[in-house]
Amino acid sequence: MSAEPKKIRWGVLGYARIARESVIPAIQRSSNSEFCALASRDESKLADCRARFTGIKTYLGYEELLRDTDLDAVYIPLPNALHREWTIKAASHGKHVLCEKPLALNAAEGREMIAACAANGVTLMEAFMYRYTDRTRLVLETLKSGVLGEIKFISSTFRFLLANPASIKFKPELGGGALYDVGCYAINFIGMIADQISGGKSPMPESMAVECVRSGGVDVLFSALLKYPSGLVASVNCGFNSQRRIFAEIVGTLGVLEIPQTFADYPGALTLTVGDQRREISVPECDRYRLEIEDFADAILRRRAPHFSLTESQRNLEVMDQLFAASNCGPSHGA
Repeated sequence: MSAEPKKIRWGVLGYARIARESVIPAIQRSSNSEFCALASRDESKLADCRARFTGIKTYLGYEELLRDTDLDAVYIPLPNALHREWTIKAASHGKHVLCEKPLALNAAEGREMIAACAANGVTLMEAFMYRYTDRTRLVLETLKSGVLGEIKFISSTFRFLLANPASIKFKPELGGGALYDVGCYAINFIGMIADQISGGKSPMPESMAVECVRSGGVDVLFSALLKYPSGLVASVNCGFNSQRRIFAEIVGTLGVLEIPQTFADYPGALTLTVGDQRREISVPECDRYRLEIEDFADAILRRRAPHFSLTESQRNLEVMDQLFAASNCGPSHGA
């Protein structure tokens, strides 16, 4: 009987809500990973973590965790403006890095992070967990079937009402703003579809038109139309200042696919309309965070690339750079 495969030993930099509510429990549910350590600059958060997740090591500071030679990988859910610094530092300590979206504040930072991880022989991936859902799988299967015909238009919306004025999402110095926080999902979704219909050529838009609303130093509403060389047009809509709305549609010459709750992993349905015929495609519940962790850990163990590529991550940053440049809502920290 073969030996049980090694498990990836994880540390987490920061006790953000997504870490404690979603990713750390997913690491614990996974088949090839274990949660071993957490770092925070707040002792009360370390105490809460020790109470909630027993038997782990805690560090009052991120550098201390990175020096722990018992750890293989780190998850970084820190504010966006800290992604570059701590990814590069983690790589320099030989740690593989799963970094929250957006990977960086701009394409130049992304290139620096990717180069640092490559130079240190560690794996880097951006944490777009929706790419591991059955909802996404069914969207791609429908697209590949050809039932929609030639794709002419894509729309993707991710907006919600952010009522907490103290949220870091409102702080420009920490990389706040709607495009960084939720618009990056819509851009990635559009890029994923554009890849499929172009045969994986990673196309960039050739032109764009942008409207946005800025408040308190960040964009709170951001909408854009992107036109691709093929003639495909895509609409991106995101914001913090209105009722929650997460929806996408793909429109082709023969049909339309509607995708409610585009980035979720709970059950639901896609709606496919072909001519006058309309039917629902059932979407089962799945465990997107666990599947993301297991793919990343397996990539490390098998020395392969994760299923979600850095090529896509870098393109997302380049598109966001262009969108900010085309708007009056660019980040105050520069691009």
